[in-house]
Amino acid sequence: MEVLSALPPEGPRKSPQRRIRTVSVNSLRSAATTAHRPQNSFRQDSEYERPEILAPSPRQPLGFGRHLLQDSGRHWARSVSPSSSRAVSPNLPAERRFGLLSAQSLKFPDVDTPRRTSEREIELAMGRRWLRWMHKRGVKDWVVPSLVLASTCVKFSVGLGSYSGQGTSPMFGDYEAQRHWMELTIHLPIRRWYTYDLQYWGLDYPPLTAYVSWICGIVGHWLEPSWVALDQSRGIETEASKVFMRSTVVLLDAIVYVPALLLFTRSWHANRSKRTQNLALLALLFQPALLMIDFGHFQYNSVMLGLTLLAINFFAQGRDLVGAVFFVLSLGFKQMALYYAPAIGGYLLARCINLGWTAGGKLFLRLAFVTVLSFLVLFIPFLPPFAPLSAVLDPISRIFPFGRGLFEDKVANFWCASNVVFKWKNWLSSPLLIKLSAALTALGFLPNVLVLLRVAWQTQLPAGRSKTPLNNTLLPLLPYALLTSSMSFFLFSFQVHEKTILLPLLPVTLLLSGAPIDSTVYGWGVLANNIAVFSMWPLLRRDGLGVQYLALMVIWNRFLGYNPLRLPSKSFIQLLSIAVYLAAIVWHILEFVIQPPARYPDLFPVLNVLISTPVFALVWLWSIKSGVEVSWAVGGLTPTRTSRALSIDEDDERRKAKPPVTVGAPPARKRIPFSDVVLE
Repeated sequence: MEVLSALPPEGPRKSPQRRIRTVSVNSLRSAATTAHRPQNSFRQDSEYERPEILAPSPRQPLGFGRHLLQDSGRHWARSVSPSSSRAVSPNLPAERRFGLLSAQSLKFPDVDTPRRTSEREIELAMGRRWLRWMHKRGVKDWVVPSLVLASTCVKFSVGLGSYSGQGTSPMFGDYEAQRHWMELTIHLPIRRWYTYDLQYWGLDYPPLTAYVSWICGIVGHWLEPSWVALDQSRGIETEASKVFMRSTVVLLDAIVYVPALLLFTRSWHANRSKRTQNLALLALLFQPALLMIDFGHFQYNSVMLGLTLLAINFFAQGRDLVGAVFFVLSLGFKQMALYYAPAIGGYLLARCINLGWTAGGKLFLRLAFVTVLSFLVLFIPFLPPFAPLSAVLDPISRIFPFGRGLFEDKVANFWCASNVVFKWKNWLSSPLLIKLSAALTALGFLPNVLVLLRVAWQTQLPAGRSKTPLNNTLLPLLPYALLTSSMSFFLFSFQVHEKTILLPLLPVTLLLSGAPIDSTVYGWGVLANNIAVFSMWPLLRRDGLGVQYLALMVIWNRFLGYNPLRLPSKSFIQLLSIAVYLAAIVWHILEFVIQPPARYPDLFPVLNVLISTPVFALVWLWSIKSGVEVSWAVGGLTPTRTSRALSIDEDDERRKAKPPVTVGAPPARKRIPFSDVVLE
């Protein structure tokens, strides 16, 4: 920020001239010190009345202009502007601009957390070294294309291996299921999509998946009709058909997921350097769990996750209606997106509360209308006049198959882990288990949803206040609410697959993408990702993806420069990480050298569950704790809403009563408008 000096009018001076200084919004330590100065700390000893200088707000990029994942970003919410000679006014909750940061610095925003990791250790990260090299060579504009191209090559490389159900007739696996849906959607009328031969991979995903399968099937039929011939193509595994199927995953990922990641890094990290934004993009693009499931095992999870991430990005821009549409599309692609529904529904309801009765009521009605309309558009082929009303029950009954049981295979969640000592199915009926599962799931996601609603009520904007995204105090809470909700569903809900851990991994990876390498958020985020991949090892081993498992884990951790020994010394996250990694290494060694006894053929999968489940449970508890701490920083759990509204109005009245005085200058000198000064 340029240094501004106040020049007195021409004439004799009775006391020495002293310069008026402004305070940069980035001067964190000086801001914290200035906050405790006496009221006359900005007054000058001169016969001339010193004017007041209003420091301009930094320019906000992309309409809502702040990075919500920067650890130092929340400091500037308390930085001092020399706009008044009186003491610094209290923080105004409706005007705070918080970053979405680690709970540690949110609790103590004026205290710098000591860095335990040296710069030399940070530079050991391959990703940081490569980005620095690109910037020094003057080719930083090619960083994003290079990252996208490199990740695409990795995706195709992973796809060179095996996939779910390869060569295992008669049912094969998920690969054949996706191909079969392309086959039936292009050959059968829409009314028969959800009823045709349900014993052989009947369609059990929402309509948007069916429509995408229909489009892919048309392209496949145009290239080679035998790939999607009705019934006759079952189990087809020609090299050309494999290339086509793998290409559909990569193409849909490039259309939906990659742009969503790029928008996220450029919006939520808007005030960070381009190098930091690109490092966040690298961490997200090379997330090993998603790469192995979508491009190895074979699924289209990145489309669902990309649509959800687009919804989050639009929420951050204040475009709640557009965000609601994209979340409906995510639900319409995979019902697993319901894992996010409590958090997103709670956020939108909190938004309505935060805006007040009038504006909030209007937003609520608009959201309800847009949501219902979006669902109607998705299901319109199954509704009158295109089909009998009863036809809509066919997809709904297939989407929610409660008759399949509590869990399948060995999943690292509460039910499977506790089933080792308590056989739930032997003691409780299936209907009772469904109710118990629903109750535990609701209790699991309820804390952070209530935090959202409480913060919205406590920071409710008075009538007539600006309702721009800059005043949205709820955004920092959203990723934590998403993590709490999705992890609660994974741990406690009905019919969970090991692959659904991908849903909690999205918000936790978003959080770690902007966190310092020695922060608690970073430690939890990397631990959750690594153990998630470890928990899927039995599935990946059956698919023949052992090489991809090892390679992607090593590459991703090397890119990030992760080493649990460099986490804060003797902290809980460091001790937990070391213990869990040692247990996982010992587990792999034992599985490799020891044959499980015939009496316990699932010995190692069960041990895998017992190692992974406590980690996921701790991540869930940490997300609740962090969400509450962030809400304390936002201010939603302290003074009452009425007192906050009064403090805002009183401060506005004080500002109006004493308008700022323009800086005086000698007539002979050219005056530079203060609005032309740009904060750096």
